[in-house]
Amino acid sequence: MSSVVASAPVDITAPGATQARPLVSVVVPARNEEATIGDVVARSVAAFAELDCVGEVLVVDDGSTDHTGMVLAELAGRYPNLRVFTHRRSQGMTAGLQRMFAESRGEIVILIPADMESDPLVDVPVLVRYMQAHDLDAVAGWRQGRKDSKVLASAVYNVVMRRLAGVPVHDANWIKAMRREVVEGFPPLRSDWHRFLLMIAVHQGFRVGEVKTYYKPRPAGASKFGWERIPISFLDVLVVKFLLTFSQAPMRFFGGLGLAGMALSLITFLYLTGLYLLTDTQQRPIFIAAGILAVISVLLLLVGFLAELIVSQGERIALLERQMLERRQHAAEGAPRSADGDAPALHGSVDRRA
Repeated sequence: MSSVVASAPVDITAPGATQARPLVSVVVPARNEEATIGDVVARSVAAFAELDCVGEVLVVDDGSTDHTGMVLAELAGRYPNLRVFTHRRSQGMTAGLQRMFAESRGEIVILIPADMESDPLVDVPVLVRYMQAHDLDAVAGWRQGRKDSKVLASAVYNVVMRRLAGVPVHDANWIKAMRREVVEGFPPLRSDWHRFLLMIAVHQGFRVGEVKTYYKPRPAGASKFGWERIPISFLDVLVVKFLLTFSQAPMRFFGGLGLAGMALSLITFLYLTGLYLLTDTQQRPIFIAAGILAVISVLLLLVGFLAELIVSQGERIALLERQMLERRQHAAEGAPRSADGDAPALHGSVDRRA
């Protein structure tokens, strides 16, 4: 069950006053970060004042076993533009980000870690100003002066992202700012797909850039990631690349393999026929292999047709979902509004989920 305590939107620069939709939403996935999460929230709020804009901070407590939940509950009472979502057990960073992306209201959504390796007071204004100055849809931070134990692993990952996925940045798995339309364009994210947000954005045609940001070692706690992530991440890159390329046209993949297999089996049969007619020689193992390849090729074509049917049904379902969402939005526009004309929003709240 979920419980939410809501209050009216409040401008961080003018406590007690209602304000318009926030420009910036800072989303922070946190797990066992009791020593740093308070500074992250406080400096994120200070960054909004630096930008002279309305902002909100969203934090997911992803099944922390320390006092992170207690710290966040205290912070939610202090900062009315902070919203906290609690997972009773760890569901991973991707699940937390999906929750915060769906709940965020800002025109720009910024992903910041909870370990203070990134200083929100410095990096949030840098990302926002660079995005606005260069008319970009997404901006990635590029860590300068990094000297931790994961530098080599990160370098391998980023080379793969640039060469295989065409992501034009040097540090794709670091802080990033994205416009609302980028976030809303993400497909349902699977486990660990938070690493490929820029890859998805590039595939969808959004303008992506990068800006240099400072890096400092985490002051407390321990990293949740290590070398064991490299093979998993490589496989995930291949899966995401495959889905982005062929999810809307699966026949191009399965049909292409099927046609290639049928062509190869046909050439083999012609070769064996000519060999038999000219030399009265049989190559039975090759004949059997060519026959099996022909059968597999036909099955691949059938799989392609079935996949196309599934995709067409999925597109119809997606269209119905968009229509239902538009109807809800139209209905919400007719709902009672606050004095400044904005629909009520959830601020200074804590949401605890099973």
